[in-house]
Amino acid sequence: MSIERVGRIVDLWRFPVKSMLGERVETVEATEVGIVGDRAYALIDRQTGKVVSAKHPRLWPDLFGCRAHYVRPPQAGQSLPPVRIELADGTSPRSDDADVDAVLSRFFGREVHLARLAPADYTIDEYHPDLEQLNPAGERDVLVEMKLGSALFALLGWQSAVPEGSFMDLFPVSILTTSTLDHLAGLAPDSDFDFRRFRMNLIIETPTTGFAENTWVGSALHIGNEVEFAVPLPTPRCVMTTLAQEELPADPGVLRTIVKNNRLALRDVGKYPCAGAYATTTRTGTIRTGDTVALAQVRDEEQVLR
Repeated sequence: MSIERVGRIVDLWRFPVKSMLGERVETVEATEVGIVGDRAYALIDRQTGKVVSAKHPRLWPDLFGCRAHYVRPPQAGQSLPPVRIELADGTSPRSDDADVDAVLSRFFGREVHLARLAPADYTIDEYHPDLEQLNPAGERDVLVEMKLGSALFALLGWQSAVPEGSFMDLFPVSILTTSTLDHLAGLAPDSDFDFRRFRMNLIIETPTTGFAENTWVGSALHIGNEVEFAVPLPTPRCVMTTLAQEELPADPGVLRTIVKNNRLALRDVGKYPCAGAYATTTRTGTIRTGDTVALAQVRDEEQVLR
């Protein structure tokens, strides 16, 4: 099997609480179920029972004003340490505070619960902007109820890539290349394709041009000396890429450019705008900033999907 070096890790990110800003780290541990501590928590709307998501920016406009980080680095095989959540109003509750739900509910103006496990019927509300060809159903300027995680896999009749109770959307790890970011910037110079808009775990510096990850699907990625990922699907993009965060302004042109230039077929469910790729762990270990990334073809499709 031929192995080709394709880049190196330049940024690693972990998002302790779903839909909040995360933490840039120098190392992460990759296990069979993803990056240790990533998307370990989420808010549940007590009124609806749905998982709170920035994909519904009209109801939850303040999620990107919150940043979550662990009080000490989480480790594989051990209980997760508490998470501290820095809110835009200056308060900073911890996940192990007795009144954490009350503090978060006051901040968001709705009754919420900070949860460690997704409901069995994992459902969110997602706003689809008024963009032609955003999704196969042609939905525009509409709020759609969506299942995610193992609930979505069950709905599609696919073997789930994430365990029940996981807050992952689809797959446990996400990757994005500088080639894709640079290509998008060239297509739309007036927009800012900062990697933070895409909320990916691994940012890989690559010397190629174009949407590099498109050609990685069905292959294996070797990260450093320990970790191996399979790449089952490109990553479909949504309204979250357009939202303001930190100094980045709201920019609908980000998603519009992806829709126009990189709509890809996701198995048998139709075409979606994509940037980046999903991954599953086929060999566990530690990933470090600066690690080399090599690409190898995988003949056994089951290895890609497991």
